[in-house]
Amino acid sequence: HVQLVESGGALVQPGGSLRLSCVASEITTCMGWFRSVPGKEREGVAAIWTGGNKPYYNDSVKDRFTISTDNAKNTLYLQMNNLKPEDTGRHYCGARPEDEYCSAAYWHETWIYGHWGQGTQVTVS
Repeated sequence: HVQLVESGGALVQPGGSLRLSCVASEITTCMGWFRSVPGKEREGVAAIWTGGNKPYYNDSVKDRFTISTDNAKNTLYLQMNNLKPEDTGRHYCGARPEDEYCSAAYWHETWIYGHWGQGTQVTVS
């Protein structure tokens, strides 16, 4: 079982920046960040295929967010710049040990990730 612990969420003004961290018991082949708000399904924000260092982004965050990993620290990051109120939500880290489905077509699907953290709250207001 992959253990994941997120941190870095906060209350920030529009236009501000945050860096979310997800410390993992291991860096898996596919890792992603998802956002959840009450009344809506969990939504993919960004993911990375660590085998080829290939990132994937939701169109709403392209050119503002950057996903990366530090394998030496077993940590997944999400650098969030120019934050907007619509970025508000609890952000979760997900992990998938297998290559299959870590692609442009499937990275945003919650069902491909078998391991989740408890989340960290980001509020932009």
